[in-house]
Amino acid sequence: MASYHCTIYDSCMTYETGVFDFEDFPQTEEPVWILGKKYSTLYDLEELRNDVKSKIWLTYRKRFPPIGDIGPTMDTGWGCMLRCGQMALAQTLINHHLGREWMWERDVINPTYVKILQMFQDKKNCIYSIHQIAQMGILEGKAIGQWFGPNTVAQVLKKLSVYDDWTSMVIHVAMDNTVIIDDIRTLCRMPSSSQQMNKPCNNICSTSMRNRGGINSKMSLENGIYFQHPTLDSCLSNEQVQSSSNNSSSLWRPLLLFIPLRLGLTEVNRMYIRSLKTTFKLKQSIGIIGGRPNHALYFIGIVGDELVFLDPHTTQPTTVLNADSPDDESYHCCYASRMAFTELDPSIALCFYFRNEADFDLWCNHVYKFLIASEKIPLFELNKERPPHWPTLESEEAGDYKVLEEKTIVYTTDNGFQLM
Repeated sequence: MASYHCTIYDSCMTYETGVFDFEDFPQTEEPVWILGKKYSTLYDLEELRNDVKSKIWLTYRKRFPPIGDIGPTMDTGWGCMLRCGQMALAQTLINHHLGREWMWERDVINPTYVKILQMFQDKKNCIYSIHQIAQMGILEGKAIGQWFGPNTVAQVLKKLSVYDDWTSMVIHVAMDNTVIIDDIRTLCRMPSSSQQMNKPCNNICSTSMRNRGGINSKMSLENGIYFQHPTLDSCLSNEQVQSSSNNSSSLWRPLLLFIPLRLGLTEVNRMYIRSLKTTFKLKQSIGIIGGRPNHALYFIGIVGDELVFLDPHTTQPTTVLNADSPDDESYHCCYASRMAFTELDPSIALCFYFRNEADFDLWCNHVYKFLIASEKIPLFELNKERPPHWPTLESEEAGDYKVLEEKTIVYTTDNGFQLM
């Protein structure tokens, strides 16, 4: 298969050792799934290329202002997972503010798109910059210049998101391979930090979500969780989604959900591969942050038995993003790379975006049917309520514990409680 290349900035780029050649998608009968969208390379190749090129590509940069005034001025060699976290969040913001169908066009200036891109500029005053992420990582026990894992970057982005009043998004990091439905309903129905300033927020879990009308009484109850049972190709009608959105728009904040997982000791257990493929078929998918061992990548899709990814291991000069004439071509890659599932490092984080409560309900239904009920060993668990031996949601949100990459939860309070 012939390679196709992007010539912009080639003379300014530095490629890290180990970066693979970029090839066009193979001509195959098998579909390509890119963040919930299905393509055929036989009939939709140009649309597929445009979709990949429209993803915000965040790579190593050089010659940016020092991190912490006297720190590094480039992130080559240590910032790849930070860049992958940025890409997942950037795609979430694109979906939220512009919609999943939005496509990038060279020389077309969209003010909302530019505003999103500016949030990730390599400047200390930009909310999701490499500077902010690296410095916030200190609270997670990571020195500036130290490599992050998927869970650490998710925790850092969660902390930074409270300052993003424009989006007012909830970022939630699931604990212990388990998504708690009531926790998410509680968090997404809480006011944003700017709305709840000077207001008490105690006992946020004291009232059951069922009493608040969070559960549809027409759904069936299985294993403590309420479910409908749609097929993967089905979805709520536009009228249903709009109705649910209208009823809860003042109550429900958008959500980016990270689910950190470890799917093996040194390599991914093959029993999980089918489920990993399924995650990219869900319309709420924002991909996976992970990579090869010590080589972080942002996975955006699948074709056959291969993962499709964007690779941050290219060092580019720092650019200036002016609102009127943004220099943004270096933020878009003309190609995606591919690798076999068997090359995947077992430490990953699944990423999902929910615009409204109907979106979340639909995801719960599909996850239960296709990732839990149909698998002997599911990727993760989906429970209605928090297990009684877990710490409270209040303490989790307050940061009274630290979640390590090995999935050990260590309390920093005087109680000294540990959940291994």
